[in-house]
Amino acid sequence: MLNALVAAQTAEESHGWEGHLPMAPIAFAIVAACLLLAMLLVTWAFRSVGNRH
Repeated sequence: MLNALVAAQTAEESHGWEGHLPMAPIAFAIVAACLLLAMLLVTWAFRSVGNRH
């Protein structure tokens, strides 16, 4: 009985990364918004390049 409890506890502890995020969920949203804004600015900077030639 004791061996089964120890084995179950060891198996449960081996899954340490489940449900743990490296940063807060709001941080993921902020990073995504910053990346999208950066891509928007790059796109805006090249908006009329094709009309120059």
